[in-house]
Amino acid sequence: MTEAFAVLRQCPLLKGFPDAAITEAAQHARVRRFRAGERIYEKGEPQSNLCVIATGMVRISSVNAEGREAVLIIFDQGTWFGDAVFSPGAGRVYGATAHEDAELVEVPGPFFRDLMQRYPESYPMVLDLISQRLWSAIAMIEEDALRGTEARVGRRLLFLAQMQRGGKPPTGPVTIRLTREHIANMMGMTRQGVHRTLKGFEQRGFIATGYGQITIEDEGGLEAYLKTLS
Repeated sequence: MTEAFAVLRQCPLLKGFPDAAITEAAQHARVRRFRAGERIYEKGEPQSNLCVIATGMVRISSVNAEGREAVLIIFDQGTWFGDAVFSPGAGRVYGATAHEDAELVEVPGPFFRDLMQRYPESYPMVLDLISQRLWSAIAMIEEDALRGTEARVGRRLLFLAQMQRGGKPPTGPVTIRLTREHIANMMGMTRQGVHRTLKGFEQRGFIATGYGQITIEDEGGLEAYLKTLS
């Protein structure tokens, strides 16, 4: 049984709130369970909740008119999503689907915004993490427009690692449960191109690949290498 307080207390976005605020949030939260492949919400639906992943993984994606899904990012346990909760009245920009069996702790948007107002000490952490996501997204757009395959794949791995850490500084290897197919789909690239790039990173000691997962062994080394690419 998922304990809402424990999940919310460990969420990086909520680190700036005192325990009293987390207790309130847990009392207003609900735990929802989804099977792998089950839709959590559709693109365009009214934004209402801040979601924290208690267990499992969630993929954020968009679907075109032909029904083809483009995966944008996959969030792992402990990560939060539903950023549009900070924009009351705005629709959800993308859809969300359980990538595997998942449990979510959902905090109602109006309550969360009220909680922030009553605990203004939370603002620095919240704004910092939102800004990190924004600038990481802008950097990825730049890489996609101007850089080659190595830079694009490498930056995406670093971004996914940052999301996994919740904005904390690197402290060791980070394992991302993704396949080559997932990365290729995210970036609009071929599986073969992604495979060659990952193999090169692995030979340089930056990453280690396993069944259904990629471990970033040396974030600093990978970042330094990417800066050398033209």
